Amino acid sequence: MPDFLLQMAPALRWALLAVFALLLVASSTIALLGVRYPGKDWRELKARINTWWWIVLVFSLTLIGQLHIALAVFGLISFLAFKEYLTLSNTRQADHVVLFWAYLAIPLQYFWIGISWYGMFVLFIPVYMLLLLPMRMVLIGETKGFLQSASSLHWGLMICVFSLSHLAALLTLPGSPAEGAKLVFFLVALTQANDVAQYLWGKSIGRRKASPTVSPNKTLGGLLGGIFTTTLLAWLIAPYLTPLSPLYAACAGVLIGTMGFIGDIVISAVKRDLGVKDSGTLLPGHGGILDRLDSLTYTAPLFYHFIRYLYF
Repeated sequence: MPDFLLQMAPALRWALLAVFALLLVASSTIALLGVRYPGKDWRELKARINTWWWIVLVFSLTLIGQLHIALAVFGLISFLAFKEYLTLSNTRQADHVVLFWAYLAIPLQYFWIGISWYGMFVLFIPVYMLLLLPMRMVLIGETKGFLQSASSLHWGLMICVFSLSHLAALLTLPGSPAEGAKLVFFLVALTQANDVAQYLWGKSIGRRKASPTVSPNKTLGGLLGGIFTTTLLAWLIAPYLTPLSPLYAACAGVLIGTMGFIGDIVISAVKRDLGVKDSGTLLPGHGGILDRLDSLTYTAPLFYHFIRYLYF
């Protein structure tokens, strides 16, 4: 067994091995289906599963108990998400100088986490970057489209950097990155499971549209079924990965199930406004990185403060 797995908490180690086992089963199943039904096109499904292998492998680096490695990985994810967002949004030519300061906020945000400066971590982007970026834009002297550009740029930082940085901040809560890694796994596993559960419940019992103008495929049945499934999973696995009591574990499941749905449709609304189906092409079979992280943009900060308020 690799050394990094041996260094993990036993519960986290077995949970991660279970994820790799599921991926192995999925890859084997697709290979068998390809042999059994050679006339069907399995390329998209193969691409999805292959991408999941890379996602899980990269995600595993954040769970090995090395804070500096986790910060680097999460910082890179925020950078790629923000870059993808800027590609979609209409930034003004005059704002290219301002983008330097926006990108500089990414390493600084993760630096505050690395040195455990909570006050700066929660204020830097919501307050200081909110004030700095428009100030720098004013100095350029271009007023046409100023409000739209300033608000769009700051909202991108809030979603792609501030919200997602709470994943890394979870590693610092218990005082040990190895213990915090269990909280990160709990949050990410439940958020992704919620996405899958809502899809499956929606396909099986979904009738009434939950948000017909924003995401027509989302149904009320899928939403409620996903929340139920996520709450049940949270209640079952929380004793092994979190300090949550059964009641608080169920509350966390409801929070993640509900807010995961909201994060999904918020990013869907952004894409509809911009007239695109996917946020990018970085992840074959999935679209862009924001397509994969949309739910986490809401669940990560809310779960972080839920845990911090209760226990730290």
